[in-house]
Amino acid sequence: MSMTEKMSEKEFLANYQARDFDAPLMTVDMAIFSITQNRLHILLIQRANHPQQGEWALPGGFIDLKTDSTLLATAHRKLFEKTGVSSPYLEQVSTIGNSTRDPRGWSVTALYFALIDFHAFQQQESHRLEHCEWIDMSKAKSMSLAFDHRLLLDMALDRLINKTRYTALPVSLLPELFTLTELQHIYEIILEQSLDKKAFRRRMIEAGAVIETGQSKIVGKRPAQLYRFNQDSFDFIFPRSLELPRTQPEAD
Repeated sequence: MSMTEKMSEKEFLANYQARDFDAPLMTVDMAIFSITQNRLHILLIQRANHPQQGEWALPGGFIDLKTDSTLLATAHRKLFEKTGVSSPYLEQVSTIGNSTRDPRGWSVTALYFALIDFHAFQQQESHRLEHCEWIDMSKAKSMSLAFDHRLLLDMALDRLINKTRYTALPVSLLPELFTLTELQHIYEIILEQSLDKKAFRRRMIEAGAVIETGQSKIVGKRPAQLYRFNQDSFDFIFPRSLELPRTQPEAD
């Protein structure tokens, strides 16, 4: 019988030394999306320290073993540190780990994405040590990013587009009260396609995703009805995926 078998569980744990075993670097990276100037943007930071100092990257950082009880807690903490905004919705996109993605050694990252209202971000005072910028997605997709963050960005963008087709998640890019025209515009920016106005309004109202507030605001010369999100969480899913207009084939 081995020494370990003679020990009680309590004794084993009391003597266990986690540092006796190799462990990978563990981080959380954030793809933080917002819309400004009628375009989808991603928040990127310019790395202040080695490795890859000066390179652009997704914001993120190491897990704090003393304060972060879960990966989601780390994601919420890093989001607030980088933006000053607490998003109502964070989603883990994927977990990626290998020996080549970080020059410091074997590394694992949990990739999350978040959507935040750009105006809420603008209202926060910044105390960040690293320089950050909102980058238009069309530009970001052509940039060379640190580590494997170009791949991470593609994964997060694909998830956002797919979620937009069957959920009301884009509502989180707007303030609490909004018009249906404003909401439709957000969908069209993300999907990069025009949507039928009547079909979109019917989809939102009949599914119970939004509710009238009885308030309105002047848009142009007319009052426009204001709505709010009508669900307990952004996990709400439409019964059917959004049907996108078909692209007409070019004539020979």
